[in-house]
Amino acid sequence: MTTVVEFVIPAHEFPLGAIAENHPSMTVELERIVPTELAIMPYFWVRGIDGVTQEEVMAGLAAQEDVKNVEVVDQAGGAYLMRAEWESQCEGVMRAITTTELVLLSGIGNSEQWTFELRATDHEAIASFQEYCHEHDIHPTLTSMHRLSEMDSTEDYDLTPSQREALVLAYERGYYQTPRSATLAELAEELDITGQSLGSRLRRGTHRLIAGTLIELE
Repeated sequence: MTTVVEFVIPAHEFPLGAIAENHPSMTVELERIVPTELAIMPYFWVRGIDGVTQEEVMAGLAAQEDVKNVEVVDQAGGAYLMRAEWESQCEGVMRAITTTELVLLSGIGNSEQWTFELRATDHEAIASFQEYCHEHDIHPTLTSMHRLSEMDSTEDYDLTPSQREALVLAYERGYYQTPRSATLAELAEELDITGQSLGSRLRRGTHRLIAGTLIELE
């Protein structure tokens, strides 16, 4: 049975966490790809870069022993699109995902924590992932888990329960009105999550809504 799980880890347990360590407003978001042995999470966006130079971002990455090479691919909308090449023998979350045959759906981090959404074909893959993390001193905290069949319906537009909850709350509180009746921080406090996590849920949820409605209709 295909299952979607979401978990968080402390920022310092993921190499890209070093970028936002001294910049609370910065977020790093992985491009959605299927990890392989040859290309583990190569592309990612660095957002909230006001006042942060490209050299500072590069220096934060270069200091990580797991990073073999890194470059800025593009810059758009106040964000950097970057590409990293990782050491093949690095033992961390990236290796845990590839060796246990999980599929990365999303990954976003800030100065405090990283949130990952993964898809597993069976519970054995999830158990193997947890075992790998335990053996390599990685401390994931499971925040949600549900079967894909529970979310794969026309009514929910392929939204996860957490994404649907965030979108509905934002709509009901007037977040999408002009002017807004609620801020991202207020909504995040109501859901007891960080503003960055809520922003990620809203972006991913909106992406799935568009894909399941406008794009699907086309």
